[in-house]
Amino acid sequence: MFKVAMINDCAFVGETLLKYLPADVKGVHVSRSRSTWGKTFGIAYKIMRVKADIYHVHYLLQDCFIAACLGKRPLIGHAHGSDLRSTLNNPIWGRIVRHNLAKCDRVIVSTPDILGIAKKFRNDAVYLPNPVDMTLFYPKPLMPHGGRKRVLIASDSNWSVKGTDMAIKALSRIKDEVDVSIIRSGVDFERTLALARSLGLKLTILPKVPHNKINEYYWRADIVVDQFKSGVTGMIMLEAIACGRPVITYISSEYLEYSDFPLKDVSTEEEVALAVSNADIKLWQKEYTYLEKNHKPEVTIKKLLPIYNDVIH
Repeated sequence: MFKVAMINDCAFVGETLLKYLPADVKGVHVSRSRSTWGKTFGIAYKIMRVKADIYHVHYLLQDCFIAACLGKRPLIGHAHGSDLRSTLNNPIWGRIVRHNLAKCDRVIVSTPDILGIAKKFRNDAVYLPNPVDMTLFYPKPLMPHGGRKRVLIASDSNWSVKGTDMAIKALSRIKDEVDVSIIRSGVDFERTLALARSLGLKLTILPKVPHNKINEYYWRADIVVDQFKSGVTGMIMLEAIACGRPVITYISSEYLEYSDFPLKDVSTEEEVALAVSNADIKLWQKEYTYLEKNHKPEVTIKKLLPIYNDVIH
């Protein structure tokens, strides 16, 4: 029996890991708010107070730095993307990320594109696939209708990070085949609406909802569209696949970890439009096979437990 303090979170990964830990592992979630106080003194106080056998921190940022400075060991740093893709190069925050890479007992990364970056600092860095909570996200039959394909743009509207502009341009090419919905979220949301209007693509705007309600949006769609920039799996696409919907997104064939993902290198307007037009139950079945093999919580936990056991012995 040992105790894990799960500090901070990203896309509910930490929460899901805690939920699926075996009965002989006790977990406590040390969360923080987005306020200035919550991200600084608030989380520092919580980390100082918590007692555990393992400290598992999400993001290699201030939470991890505070835990290291407070002597919380063994310390596992869990990188989730932006901390290594961009923050590492920041003249101020980059020093914190590098400090954490050096001081953590183990470093985990959530996507294979940042594994190479982590390994420049830590040869023992490992890739841990993000788990999907299969009790919250699970397949439901398509809702019958006789109209056009119902497409949901599920990621935040962010042209530089998500490629939402390309998704809009691609869907405008097949606007007579699709009914498109989009969630009101993201720094480029208004620009996205303006682009769609200019291209004659009608969008149904959906309000942003809590994480435990987003499954309803997936179930109401026939196809889910995610990002076209990073080339790696994200929680939106994984959760949508878990809900029984084919997902069109950009997954790069550069990464061997995605060798069995059925739809790779969809990265142009023409390719996106064609993929949406051709998306069907067969595509979803192949995507779901990949999901079960790599992202079921039990699979992730099976890979995580040896890391835990290694750092406490």
